[in-house]
Amino acid sequence: MRAAGRSVRARLRDRIAASDPGLLRLTAGLRTVGAIALTLAVLSLLRADVHILVAGAMAAMVATFAIREKQPAAQAVTLALGLPVALASVSLGAVLNTRLFVGDVFFVVLIFCAVYGRRFGDRGTALGLIGFQVYFLSLFVGATASTLPALCGALAVAFCASALMRFAVVPATPTGVLLRLRLAFRARLAQLVAAQAELLDAPADEMDKALASLREGTARLHETAMMIQGRLEEGTPDESAARLVQRRIADAEIAAERLGLLLLTARTAERADTLTLHLPGAPAPSVVGRGLPDEAGATLRRDLQALHALVLRAGSGDTGTGLAHVRNRLLGYRDEENLPPASAAVQDVFRGIGESARAVLGLRIALDGPQDESDDSPATARSREELDAEDAAIDGGGEEEPQEEQTGLRRPTTRAAVQVAVGSSLAIVGGELLSTQRWYWAVLTCWIVFLNTASTGEILVKGYRRLLGTVFGVVAGIVLAGLVGGHTWTAFALVLVLIFAMFYTAPLSYTLMSFFVTAMLGLLYTLLHTYSLDVLVLRIQETALGAACGVVAAALVLPVRTDRRTDELLGTVLERLAEVTEAAVGQLSGGPADELLDKARDLDQALSDLRAATQPLIHPVTPLRTRRNTARYVVALLETCAYHARTLAATAELLPTHPSIAADPRLRGAAGRTVRNIGVIAARVADEQAGAQVETGPSIASLLGSDAGTPRYGRITDRVLRHLERLDEAVVGLARPLGVPVAAPRGDSPAA
Repeated sequence: MRAAGRSVRARLRDRIAASDPGLLRLTAGLRTVGAIALTLAVLSLLRADVHILVAGAMAAMVATFAIREKQPAAQAVTLALGLPVALASVSLGAVLNTRLFVGDVFFVVLIFCAVYGRRFGDRGTALGLIGFQVYFLSLFVGATASTLPALCGALAVAFCASALMRFAVVPATPTGVLLRLRLAFRARLAQLVAAQAELLDAPADEMDKALASLREGTARLHETAMMIQGRLEEGTPDESAARLVQRRIADAEIAAERLGLLLLTARTAERADTLTLHLPGAPAPSVVGRGLPDEAGATLRRDLQALHALVLRAGSGDTGTGLAHVRNRLLGYRDEENLPPASAAVQDVFRGIGESARAVLGLRIALDGPQDESDDSPATARSREELDAEDAAIDGGGEEEPQEEQTGLRRPTTRAAVQVAVGSSLAIVGGELLSTQRWYWAVLTCWIVFLNTASTGEILVKGYRRLLGTVFGVVAGIVLAGLVGGHTWTAFALVLVLIFAMFYTAPLSYTLMSFFVTAMLGLLYTLLHTYSLDVLVLRIQETALGAACGVVAAALVLPVRTDRRTDELLGTVLERLAEVTEAAVGQLSGGPADELLDKARDLDQALSDLRAATQPLIHPVTPLRTRRNTARYVVALLETCAYHARTLAATAELLPTHPSIAADPRLRGAAGRTVRNIGVIAARVADEQAGAQVETGPSIASLLGSDAGTPRYGRITDRVLRHLERLDEAVVGLARPLGVPVAAPRGDSPAA
């Protein structure tokens, strides 16, 4: 019974870890709700009236979510600076509340300074956010000079409660967050292996569903890997240890994605295209029968289940002989003589399972330290020796190159500050025409739609989502206000529930977050005895007005069109792709070692930025379907290129230690066409008048004198050729949707 209970708890823990990597959303929700509850408890003991309770609750929420630094010491400094900023803001709000023109002008200046403060990093962003939100709070509760002492006391209590929750009750150190992210990576890796096992047995009519699960699992694993990469420096005190974890995370991600491609190839009538795994909605290729019914298929199912168990138990401290036996069997597939009799495609899958098992072993050693080697088979011992050699070759990274900083109105923070100031001015004028009492809701919406956005299209989509969430939130607010009535503490309890839901869903859906915010405001209006249906309808009107003012300001004042921003980010992705490819091929050709993993991480980050910037183009309400499909196709092709470039970089880093890899000087010349083509496409994106053409010609395998046709999975040197081939094809494939001319192949050489 105890074992069953532990198993249930372990599964529940893994499920939670996978759904909320690092428990970041849960921590944010609990910390905010705890700070608000503690503030309300202290203020109620001091017999504060309901207006002060509401002000304290809102201040606690602001003091908690505004702090974004990762190190506790930096968080403490920002929180300490935030209190005087909040006191000054609420004092000015109370004094200027009745002075219409002066108060409005100051509010616009405050908004400009708050947005401009983002150029000073997380601390500047937090202090600007605190200043703006607390001034808004003073308008919301109707602060006056007579209530100012009580409000200042409530703010002090709120900031102290926030500090207590952040540093004592719900602490989140960089080391702890990184540990939880690593558990999430293992859980998501196990989920991806489970999706791959489902793909193996999926009938033809369910292949699209199985492929969609495989795509989702692959994307979620990559998301977690990126989160870990972003926190390694703060969460790992030793630089070499951080680079080791970075290396092992990258190895595990690449091995898992490769295994999915090999399984897809084994199920289909021909070799699966890598693009199939990255293009959402792309139909599954035609499959051969239902699963693999022969003996090799049964063995493959068993080994996928064993790999799944190996991943889950890798972080549990289980070192029994059963786990060692499973690991030894899977690692044995890396040797040709241990492969079961089967078709070439199925044998490739077994090799892929062996490589995945090796990646899991490396991940376990990197995260948990040395392991018991008493039950190792020769294949496992050989894998450990390879991993040890690779670990010894890892050294500290080089210094980052300084980035060119934009100045004046070209600087994004300055441009955004000017835009939001103009938009807020319009929102103040229009909001006061709608209501002289609730005009600030329009200003708040205008402010919010500019947060974390960089183009007119992003602002338009965010404004639409906020309006949609507000409409449904008003309906919920009406229902909740009717249920709560005059029960103050019941209303506060529901407010806490809605705030937790708001923070927990914020990274997932901005519409859902807006829904919970608006429903919560309905309850706050009830507590302030200002609730009415007219007030909530006015909330919708002010929200629509604020969103419209934000879009108008973004479109007319120093505009950044979505096309322009996506082109800039696309150029950055292509530049990073060329850097990774050239450096990896150079190292594989015998050139000097380079910081390949850092370059690959920069490529992934650039691609993530591009993916976010294209959201307005691929949004369901976008009327231009052709443009939407093109954007999806280009991003999928770039993800395919990034996968092959990451794999080349990871393989190149093995060169000094791996006995199966030898430098081949011919690779540099063979891959030169691919790098040149990336440059041609980047030049065309930057300047539509650029006249260069993308080159095609003989396959890379033929350029190296290989007559074996398409490279096979078996030897790692052949795998390098395969990835170079696929990268070359994907780069040429980018030319058509981006309007880059493609030169005809010379002579009768086979086209790449």
